[in-house]
Amino acid sequence: MHMNPDKLKLILKSYEISALKKSCEQIINVSYRTGCSSTGPISLPTKRRIYCVLRSPHVNKDSREHFETRTHKKVIYLHNPPAETIQSLIKLDLPPSVHLKIDT
Repeated sequence: MHMNPDKLKLILKSYEISALKKSCEQIINVSYRTGCSSTGPISLPTKRRIYCVLRSPHVNKDSREHFETRTHKKVIYLHNPPAETIQSLIKLDLPPSVHLKIDT
């Protein structure tokens, strides 16, 4: 069974914004080469996670240190993607720090 959806939604997440931008450029280039129209990349809100850690293991509870992680997120829509585009996306070599999720 071979499905060809009307619109594919590609959600990319990463802690590194530079790797995320390069991945978006690669996906846009693949869609352009295979003749598929695309919308995006659309930036979604960045999620900040802040961790508070005591600096000293014994006393001085008032002395704390803060660390944060930022998760950047972008969305790309592919309209009426042909099978060639989907095959090229499967073969695409993205950096390990970028997580790609495909929805229909």
